[in-house]
Amino acid sequence: MAVLAVAAVRAQDASPCNNTPAYSTCELVFELSGPAAAKHPEPYKTVELKAEFRSPRHRTLALPAYWDGGRRMVVRFAPTEAGDWAYRVTSNTPEFDGQTGNFTAAASPSPGFIHPENVHHWVYSERDARGLYQAHLWMGAAEMRFATEDDATFRAVADARAAQKFNHLRGAIGGEGADSVFQGPDAPNLAQFRRLDERIRYLNGKGIAADLILAADGAAWNVSFPSWEQRRRFLRYLVGRYAAMNVTWQAVQYFEDSLDTRALLKEAGKVLKELDGYQHPRTSGARVTSAPLLDDGWMDFAAYGNTDDQTGAIEHQLFGVPFVNLDCGREDSGAGKSAPGDLDTAAFRKRLWNATMNGQSVTYANSGAGAQYANSPGAKQMTVWFDFFFNDTRYWELEPYYDVDGGKALALEDTEYVVYMEKPGPLELVVEKHGYDVYWVNPIDGQFTKGKFKGDHFTGAPPDTAHDWVLHVVREGRVEGMNKSYKFESRDIVLQDVESNSPKVPFTIEQPVADINVRVPPPFAAKITKETRATRTMMWLWTGEVSADGQGYRVLATGQKGVMRPLRGIAKNFPAVMHLRVYGMNANGKVYAVDRAFGLEQ
Repeated sequence: MAVLAVAAVRAQDASPCNNTPAYSTCELVFELSGPAAAKHPEPYKTVELKAEFRSPRHRTLALPAYWDGGRRMVVRFAPTEAGDWAYRVTSNTPEFDGQTGNFTAAASPSPGFIHPENVHHWVYSERDARGLYQAHLWMGAAEMRFATEDDATFRAVADARAAQKFNHLRGAIGGEGADSVFQGPDAPNLAQFRRLDERIRYLNGKGIAADLILAADGAAWNVSFPSWEQRRRFLRYLVGRYAAMNVTWQAVQYFEDSLDTRALLKEAGKVLKELDGYQHPRTSGARVTSAPLLDDGWMDFAAYGNTDDQTGAIEHQLFGVPFVNLDCGREDSGAGKSAPGDLDTAAFRKRLWNATMNGQSVTYANSGAGAQYANSPGAKQMTVWFDFFFNDTRYWELEPYYDVDGGKALALEDTEYVVYMEKPGPLELVVEKHGYDVYWVNPIDGQFTKGKFKGDHFTGAPPDTAHDWVLHVVREGRVEGMNKSYKFESRDIVLQDVESNSPKVPFTIEQPVADINVRVPPPFAAKITKETRATRTMMWLWTGEVSADGQGYRVLATGQKGVMRPLRGIAKNFPAVMHLRVYGMNANGKVYAVDRAFGLEQ
């Protein structure tokens, strides 16, 4: 990394960031003079400085500076292409305002940063030597204390995750006390930030993006930064330090846990969108789903906090963004089960593959802290999952597929079909009429058996029933072609129109029947009114929203009947009117909706 002090030299004589490889960081360091420091005794609060960079292709990218102690302001930058760059500084400090500079960036093999593409998928920003874009297969691991654990533990876990082919690592940017990133609303903890700098660099050097959680929830964020100005300074500081690195922004861990977090995240998300010149992906963590925040316009992808198949399957049909499951449940990696969501390896593997069939990327976690638990069976099975999709499929074009009985499927119709059978048994799969190679893949170790099939209606059963299986059906010759050419192709994925015309909807709301007290979760039930082959197997999603209070909708329940989740946090003012919506998705993947209004009281 190049570090260059530019305040002490004439701008036209300096060559900042010279020979920095594309997508590597360099730093422009600005030291306040004595008179400037006297005017700005608290540079973090009062010095405003940003640099605007112009690329060889005349694209503009602007980044704010961050305070790094004493009189030192830093602009951290990563060129996005090789060639001649120019920059100009704007600042409320006259000695820096208007400075200009030039430098030449070097080429690098980096594929760049990721962004959404093909509606539900990811792609890197740069073309390879063949002029082709490369798709990104998101494989995440949670290490919630990665920013604060001891250095030996962090490096051992990071090394293990890189070897296992994980390319995302998720965690909080700081902890409590001495590990907090701020010791007060306007007092960055420079020691913790410098430790975080080094850890993100280490991850990036191993091809791993850091998925950064900025706060536990909205209440914690407001306690740390009570005013809008303090929150904006905090976000500007984070963007200045980390936007030039390979990161994603994951806002809070659980947005539903405090009132008015939606408005807070809308405010924060717009600041991130405004200041981050690289436009790294943005979302929020959630207990259930962060999709209620999509309408606010700042999120690039939605995230899940559980593995409810019905929520994931239905929302995939409703929203044109990628979905990442941040919590499929923690694998008991030998440390024992210490929380309700902890699972044995087989249960985790089944959640992994079911979430995948719903069109989600997955973040893995285990119950043990430290390197001794990193090489767990579940982590190794994540590597099997990655190798299968990365090496043998056009994963960036696969979408949920419903012409299957006996399993759950993804497909690029007319080319390939991936079917997961959690409970092995007879399977029927409708395909386009061709000749196919057929592979039965063991998701535990990746071993497979191969066969042939010709026609449009595949029937069969896996080699045995000792465990779950994956069926991969590929048009003859296509696997070899995919291995030889990794060409990214974008295709139109059309989201369906939800059918809400009541005469065509095959169900109705049977319960609730009266107004609701938020302290007493009510029973719910849907009644099928039109029996067809497709309605014999239905998925259900029940959502509620009090529009007047702006908290966003909440997933109240899944399934055809039962008792709703507690309605806490859905409204601020009572009595209120709640808009209840029930989605039903039939066996063919068609989604219907029914709406009804209910009074809410405390």
